[in-house]
Parts: sequence; C-alpha cells; structure tokens
Amino acid sequence: MTVRIFVTGGTFDKTYDMLRGQLYFEDTQLPEMLKLGRNSVNVRIRTLMMIDSLEMTDEDRDVIVRNCKAAEESHILITHGTDTMVKTAKLLSKEVPDKTIVVTGAMIPYRFGSSDGFFNLGSALAFAQTLESGTYVVMNGRYFEANNVRKNRKTGVFEELTPADQK
Repeated sequence: MTVRIFVTGGTFDKTYDMLRGQLYFEDTQLPEMLKLGRNSVNVRIRTLMMIDSLEMTDEDRDVIVRNCKAAEESHILITHGTDTMVKTAKLLSKEVPDKTIVVTGAMIPYRFGSSDGFFNLGSALAFAQTLESGTYVVMNGRYFEANNVRKNRKTGVFEELTPADQK
C-alpha cells in the first residue's frame, strides 16, 4: 500500500523569521519528519499549496478535492492548518466518499522543536492505513469523523460534537 500525502501548509510547515518576528512558509518539513521518524510506509508526497488555513479559499479547497479524486492511491493523508481543517474535511467527506482521507495538522510549528506535529503525523499515517473509506480529522492520537468534530477554541483540542452541537 502507498499512502498519498498532500501538503497544504498550516502551522505544521511554518518557520520563524527572527529578524521580522513573523511566521512564514519556506518548504514542507514532511520529508525530514518522515526520515527522523524512521518511516517505513510507502508514501508519495505532493505539495499543493503552502498557506495558512485562515487564508484558504473555496478555490483552494477545490484544488484539494480534485487532487484527492485524481490520486491513484485510495489512502490519503493531508497536512492542513487547524483553524479550517474541519471545513475542508467536511467537503472531502461529501465529494470523495470512496477513499480513506485523513486530515491532520499541528498547533505548534514543527521547527519549534516541541511541536505536536511529529506525533500527529505518525498517528495520521497509521490511521490512513487502517480506517475504512471516509474522511477523518486526526489530532493528538485520536481520529474523528469529518462531520462529527470541532476544534475547541478555548482548549485548542479537537473533540466530538455534542448532541447540542449537532442540532
């Protein structure tokens, strides 16, 4: 099995510019992370975009959907910013129901050294290989169905929707 990885940017891949005091995108950290993690899963990586998910447009999401539909692989992992990953996951769930798609990200950039991204990537890669067809958000060792998850903005943790949220 080969897992297709699509990179879209997000905090996962941000780097810190000490002179300007700003986060920015340079290149994806994925190959380095997979090497350091001693990954033995066959993967194919393609960078679709390098943007903050708050800047992601409907056209950007269409690019993600088109690439997922066109991928030869039936197991796909997408790195994505956490602020709008649920929106993208819901769209993928509707548009690409016949593949296993896992969307993951990080709250802290990988380059900071204390990032959750390394753990999230490993978890997402495992879930991408084992879950049934559908779209999932994977964060902090847990997976959630795309239509039953939210980012709790107070705690910074992803969680299942409550019955009140689903109304």
